[in-house]
Amino acid sequence: MDQPAASAIAANLATIRARIADAAARAGRRAEDVTLVAVSKFHPAEAVEAALAAGQLAFGENRVQEAAAKFPSLRAAHPDLELHVIGGLQTNKARDAVRIADVIESLDRPKLADAIADAMAKEGRAPGLLVQVNTGDEAQKSGVARQDAAAFARDCMGRFGPKLRGLMCIPPAGEDPRPHFGFLADLAAKLGLPVVSMGMSADYLIAVELGATHVRVGSAIFGARG
Repeated sequence: MDQPAASAIAANLATIRARIADAAARAGRRAEDVTLVAVSKFHPAEAVEAALAAGQLAFGENRVQEAAAKFPSLRAAHPDLELHVIGGLQTNKARDAVRIADVIESLDRPKLADAIADAMAKEGRAPGLLVQVNTGDEAQKSGVARQDAAAFARDCMGRFGPKLRGLMCIPPAGEDPRPHFGFLADLAAKLGLPVVSMGMSADYLIAVELGATHVRVGSAIFGARG
């Protein structure tokens, strides 16, 4: 990656971190309580390297196959790197996800919980898990339905213990995200779960103000997808 492009990524990260700090301060929160997950899907390893050079450690990928090709060598050079699988996960990809991810943010159905538990046993590795909640109850979107979210999360807490860390959502496009973010943060609090992953490039500041512990930002860091 050429130096201007790498410098642009570093500058974007600095801007986003400053905005997160401002949003956290407005909400009476600490900036260090919000983790920025840089969504690097469709961007080359060189872009991730540029972000790493700028101090970014947490990254998100939608496709397990792409992440498996991109991140092992990066992790070897940067052992503190944290990889989040954030896309809808097929059961036949569960073992690959367990093998490479530090956090799987897209646990949304019993069959996937079964596949992840089986993969953990086979791999001897247990990434952190988030339950993805379909807060808009959209038919085309992954995530457990709102009305089933609490029961499913409790089942997963019983099954996975502290590895079930929290909740994640993606609000419907074009809607005010606030009711969705508020629902997710309230549910996590009721369940005693510490992690609330919500907010992307267009709405991460709102998410921070409403209690997000993790925000997932891609295009605002890396630019348009390659």
